[in-house]
Parts: sequence; structure tokens; C-alpha cells
Amino acid sequence: MKNRFTLFRRGKVFYFEDREAKLQKSLGTKNLDEARKIVQAKNDAVHQPMMNLVMAKTFLAAQDPKMITRTWADVFDRFVDRENEATAIRHERVVRTKAMQFLKDKRLIETTADDLISAMKIGPDSTIAFLQTMHNDALGMGWIPAAILPRKLWPKMTKKAKRAITEAEHITLMGAVDDEWRLYFQLLWFIGAAQTDAANLTDANIDWKNRVLRYDRQKLNGRHLPPACLVIGKGLEIILRQLPGTGPLFPTITKMDDRSRSCFMWKLCGRLGIEGVSLHSYRYSWAERAKVAGIPQRWAQAALGHNSKAVHEAYARNAQVICPAIDEAFSAQNAFAEKNI
Repeated sequence: MKNRFTLFRRGKVFYFEDREAKLQKSLGTKNLDEARKIVQAKNDAVHQPMMNLVMAKTFLAAQDPKMITRTWADVFDRFVDRENEATAIRHERVVRTKAMQFLKDKRLIETTADDLISAMKIGPDSTIAFLQTMHNDALGMGWIPAAILPRKLWPKMTKKAKRAITEAEHITLMGAVDDEWRLYFQLLWFIGAAQTDAANLTDANIDWKNRVLRYDRQKLNGRHLPPACLVIGKGLEIILRQLPGTGPLFPTITKMDDRSRSCFMWKLCGRLGIEGVSLHSYRYSWAERAKVAGIPQRWAQAALGHNSKAVHEAYARNAQVICPAIDEAFSAQNAFAEKNI
């Protein structure tokens, strides 16, 4: 059988030539015995691919007996194992998708880059991010000896554009629902809470003595971070006075899970001809209106429960701030100073 790879020397360094690919490359050695072993291994890999795979598995099993038997199901189990119950539920939904089920029974060490690419084509764009996270976790655990797909070759995920809900859309939504949902939408408009945080509010979150609404972010459960906190203004007070004085503020909505509330909103928007809006759009709207109103960022972060400046800036990035006329602003500042002398 004719060998595909041949050995030659150029100067003091040994090279190999790939006869099929018409390629020549350095072996990085000046030792003839080492060069022959490398070229022989390359030819053996071509002539006996299955034998080489068996030998590779034997060496890997000596290091970690489970390495040759682990499948993507083991990676999925780690992905789902989360302390936060809501996160665990979301991750369970991810591993049940067609893209992940395509990989579930495949052994990690036998997975190729083509397998990952095929899985990503089956699922939505979010599959790219989730699969890359699980791939990196398996690599970090030492369950795969090297990256299956190099970082630069992962497809870029195209995120759906997110936008704030407008006041006109907000009014339209309120006119199409019952009283509980109408007050729920109004509360989201005034406080910008995440849909689950708002749905789970009770009378215990309201401090009428100090006129403060305070609640813990469910998303940040277990991180021991400060709660979201904002003053109860006149508009918010009107809404809160119409809600139950004891127990859950939204008795029916709080019994729904996040998917059910999102589905209700999606169907409602479809019926009303409103596109690109979700319950989370109220959060973007509050952040943008706060920025336009000149509310300091640290206060806005406290109101929305954002621990990161970068995250908050992302929510308010589409706000259009119009600078007042400098002469009027300067006159107003002087008038305020004179009044307080």
C-alpha cells in the first residue's frame, strides 16, 4: 500500500509531504528517529483509523475510566442541576429540545464538530449559547480531552431585538383586559419590575409608614443582594390602594407560571396587532423613561434591582435624552441659588 505521507529533510530539519493534499510542513525535529515515528503514525492513522480509535480509547480509559462512556446526557444533568428552582426549570426545557435530544446519547469523545453544527442547525439561535456553555463545562471538567469546536468557529448568535413598550401600546393593552390584569400592567409601568417579581408581590412588600415598595428579585435568589426599592409616589399609591390589602396583590396572576403569563401577553398582543413587545418590555420602558427624566443611575438601579451598571445601561440604551437650552438651564440654576441664599 502506497503511503500518503513521506519524509524528507531540508537543511537540518525534517519535513513531511502530504501527497494527496500537495502539502509540505515541518515536523519540528532534527532527530531522524522521531521524524520517522511521526510520519509512521500519520500513515497508520490513514490505513488503520478504527485501530487508532481503539488505542486512543484505551489510553483515555487508563486516565479516567468513565471518559470513554460519558454521553451528553451527563453534561445535561450538570446543566440542569441548579440551586435556583426557576433556573433549573428553564434549563430542563432547554435539554428537552430537539437539538439537545439529537446529542443526548452520543458519547462525548466520539462527538465531532459536524455533530455540534448539526445540532445548532436543528434548534433556534439560543441553542448556540446553551450548547457552547455545556461544551465549555465538559471541557473544564476534563470530560473531553480538547475542544470539539474551537471558540472562533462557533457561530455568532443573532439576538432578537428588544424594545420598550410605548405609552400608547400600554394604554391599548389596559383597555383589553380585566381589572386584575389592568392593575398589573399599570404596576409594571410604574415600577418596571420583572413579570414574576410583580406577580408575587404581597402586602408585606409595602411599607406605608415610610412610603416604600421593597421586594427581593427572584432571579437573584440566594445571592444575598439588596432588594429592589423605590418610593411610593402618588401614581403608584393610586394603583396599590385598589389592590387587596392583605395577601397577594394579584391573587389570580400569582398562581400562573412565567410561561403562562408570557403566553397570555403574546396572544393579547397578537389580537391587538402589537408587535415586538413582551412583559419584559415594561422593564425597558421604565429604564428609558428614568434616563430621560434625569433620575441618577444609582437610583434607577436600586429601583429595578440591577446590581450591574452594564446591565442597567443595556436596558436604557435606546432612551433619547434631549439636553435643555443652556441659557434656560443656567437661569433656572441661578434662580434656585438666589432663592436659597
